[in-house]
Order: sequence, then structure tokens, then C-alpha cells
Amino acid sequence: MNIILLGPPGAGKGTQASRLVADRGMVQLSTGDMLRAAVKAGTPAGLKAKAVMAAGELVSDGIVSALIGERLDEGQTGTGVIFDGFPRNGEQVEILDQLLAERGQRLDRVVELTVDEGVLTERIVGRFTCAQCGEGYHDRFKQPAVPGTCDVCGSVEFKRRPDDTAETIATRMAIYRGETAPILPLYEARGLVHRVDGMAEIEQVTAAIEAALDG
Repeated sequence: MNIILLGPPGAGKGTQASRLVADRGMVQLSTGDMLRAAVKAGTPAGLKAKAVMAAGELVSDGIVSALIGERLDEGQTGTGVIFDGFPRNGEQVEILDQLLAERGQRLDRVVELTVDEGVLTERIVGRFTCAQCGEGYHDRFKQPAVPGTCDVCGSVEFKRRPDDTAETIATRMAIYRGETAPILPLYEARGLVHRVDGMAEIEQVTAAIEAALDG
């Protein structure tokens, strides 16, 4: 089963994608990860991308589609693919359709994790991690059992991501809406879109996604 998993930063998309990979053996195709891997490996598409980036230009749809094509042809995607970060516009929707059709495949589902922007902002702004082991905490939802001391490793040093601010989140949300707005109606017309409450508990979100895929 081939799916697109959509959701703004902080909606839990990464967590749910990881669960699909672990539980179903699906392959997550993140355009950013594929780009870095292809450049490092020196694949034909990677070499083109490297030259474009070295010139300070944006990687074209043609190069991105070549990267995806290379990845689909590796033969490790038989259990299904999670497309992450692609497509982002109508032209890329057509490109993905063509890439899959050339390989006798199709897109089966588009799952969007919906969020409450205010709650999501609180969730992101309040998070911090142990500087030593990376254990995650939150100002409101998950404080260390002993204030100022990591539950896992005992470290007393913590850190926050510098971009976890309300202003940055508002910008991310605007970008997300701008990117998803062009493609959702196209997939809704095909009856492929399933919306899941991304604000629910992790297990509930997982169950809802499983139901959407199996329904």
C-alpha cells in the first residue's frame, strides 16, 4: 500500500511514520533524506542535485522525481511506501502518478493528521530535552520526577530547540497550509483522503491510521 502522510510540524507525523515502518514494513521516502543519501552515494540524480545545490539553486521537480524513481527501483518497497514531503503541488501530483504508473503501482491513501493550532503551539513551545541522553520533557505535560534532573540518566542539563517559538510555529503552519492546499482537493476528488485527529493520544492516532489504511 502506497500512502501520503500529511501533517504540520509537531503533529506527530514522524512518530506515526516510524510505527508504520516498524509494524507494516513500509518504506518511508522523505525527499530531504533521499536527497542527502543520493548526493552522498553519488547516484546519477544525486550528482545532478549536488551540482544544482552547489550553484545555490533549488532542486527541480525533475531531479526530485528521479530520486524517487531511483528509490522505488531499489526493490525494497514491496510492502508499501510512505511519501513524506512530496508531492507539494499539482505538478508533483502528476509526477507521482506517473512514477507509480510506470511501475504498475498506484497511490492508495492520503492520510492527514489534523491539529488544533493553539494546542499544537503549546505542545511545541513547552518541550525540552535532556542534553545528555535526549529524553524528552514538557513544561506542562511531562516534567522530570525530580525537578531539574533527568529521569533516565540523571543529567541536570537540558536544552530547547531555538526554533520552538510561537512565531516560528505560526510560520511553519502557514507554509504547511500553503503546501497542502493545492493537493488535498485533487486527492479528495479521487476519494483518497482520510483525516485523523492528530491531537489524540499516540496509540489512538495509530489505531485511527490503521483503520484508515485497512478500511
